[in-house]
Amino acid sequence: MAASTAPDVYAYGVVSSSTLYRVRGAFPAPEGYAEIDDVLHMTGGEAANSAIVLARLGAGVKLDGSWIGDDDSGRRTRDLLSEHGVDTSRLALRENYRGAQEVVFAAGETRTIFGTYGALQDNEEWNSPREDDIAAAKVVCLDPFFAAPARRAARIAHEAGIPVVTVDCTHDSPLLGHISAVVIAESFLRENYPDREIDDLFRQYRAATAGLVIFTFGGRPAWYGRNDEDPRFLPPFEIDPVDTTGGGDSFRAGIVYGFLNAWDDDRTVRFAAAVAALNCTRFPGVLNSPSLAEVEAFIAARAPGG
Repeated sequence: MAASTAPDVYAYGVVSSSTLYRVRGAFPAPEGYAEIDDVLHMTGGEAANSAIVLARLGAGVKLDGSWIGDDDSGRRTRDLLSEHGVDTSRLALRENYRGAQEVVFAAGETRTIFGTYGALQDNEEWNSPREDDIAAAKVVCLDPFFAAPARRAARIAHEAGIPVVTVDCTHDSPLLGHISAVVIAESFLRENYPDREIDDLFRQYRAATAGLVIFTFGGRPAWYGRNDEDPRFLPPFEIDPVDTTGGGDSFRAGIVYGFLNAWDDDRTVRFAAAVAALNCTRFPGVLNSPSLAEVEAFIAARAPGG
């Protein structure tokens, strides 16, 4: 278990065991068949994945959130996190508990996920965020999915002047009053706002927060901006993707890293896009996410004249 020290980042949210299968070719149709090229045990959950990416960038990260079980998968998950430099001192192994599980099939540029996150939500199987952990951090990386504890963590951090970066929440979420940045994925927009125009939604999100709003669209330009300015657009980096699993978690980690270093919005979003792009060129992406030097070299090579 990693030693408990004052972190740069306090990450709170979903932690799960994950088994990743890389499928040759496309994901098969019902009753079809596909060859499996690789099987890997990984971490799952947005908070856990973002924590690893941040740690590999050189940030000190303390992770808390959903319970993990005192079984092979739970111990393997905590060991993986610790091996990558994440402080897991809040993640006690619980006896007679299985913990959240996911199985991911990565096929080309797509991923298909099966999991037990519904049961995790229904049974409220998570730790309460500790105020002293939040107060000790420079930035909070927050999942919104455990509603009451997430709101509490965001409020505590906001009142202490600590930036909070979160992801996929609705435009009327109370979290938006306490965050410094929110990243909304295209899949979340499609699921929750299938009939809304993107520019209208972007305007509504920006009106709900004083923070930075970012919409991501995979292979299309990301939208970003604040309520008092026009939207800005960042074309994606051109890459040959190998595994998109954890791409969104890597992007969020890049935004957190930008706030940790007090960068401006343009530099922060570009850095986050580069972290996510590099993540998607590796298998498995999160466990092989880039170092700071690799991200900086990647950006420099794609700068005008680079």
